[in-house]
Amino acid sequence: MAATTAPATAHARTEPRAPVDFVALSGVDRTIIQEMRYFTPHNFVGERVDGYRRPLCVLTRPAAEALRTAQRRLLRQGYSLKVYDCYRPQRAVDHFVRWAQDLDAEDMKAEFFPDVDKSRLFDDGYIAAKSGHSRGSTVDLTLVKLPARPTRPYRPGEPLVPCYAPQEERFPDNSVDMGTGYDCFDTRSHTLDPRATGAQRANRLRLKATLESLGFVNLAEEWWHYTYKPEPYPDTYFDFPVTAGSLTGHH
Repeated sequence: MAATTAPATAHARTEPRAPVDFVALSGVDRTIIQEMRYFTPHNFVGERVDGYRRPLCVLTRPAAEALRTAQRRLLRQGYSLKVYDCYRPQRAVDHFVRWAQDLDAEDMKAEFFPDVDKSRLFDDGYIAAKSGHSRGSTVDLTLVKLPARPTRPYRPGEPLVPCYAPQEERFPDNSVDMGTGYDCFDTRSHTLDPRATGAQRANRLRLKATLESLGFVNLAEEWWHYTYKPEPYPDTYFDFPVTAGSLTGHH
């Protein structure tokens, strides 16, 4: 039996790979805008998150194809989808958990969780040890009015503005006004929060109606968070890194 141990240990060092039915969204619809926040330092952690080796949206094929259909409908209305996060490796979720347990790591508090005590992020449901994103059919996204304006890069150390401030004061994302920025740890992010004004509410509901008609289910606490149903992998939390290499060799 000893002869089998070397290949086993060699295999343990190789990265996990995606199942065959995971795809890069750009290969299904290259018109959907991608701003992969966890590949950048512009997120609540304040640094690139573990597992994001490329700014790439990876999803199960059914979820990606449903987004393509949604995009076709929205383009006719003068809008584009923009994705912030898609498949999320378990190692990225683990990074979030380590960050949440370090109560002194509050560099990004003023933008992403200005009114929430960091010690409450688990109890209040903003951070969890498992994420539906790791199953490959959940996506965080918004709407952009066409023609899309470019979004300037976030500059680490720049002054931060609360994610629920008026749109003209928040970080200049090219999204329509949804009432808060992405990943705003605040009850104002609840999809049907009554503080969303007429236009903000209409924008949220346009996104919601379009996606729900195609099988996506919204997380009521986050206007940006949608899961395609039925999920191909409802019980599996993957950990392959976000890179084209995780997908190569699939035909």
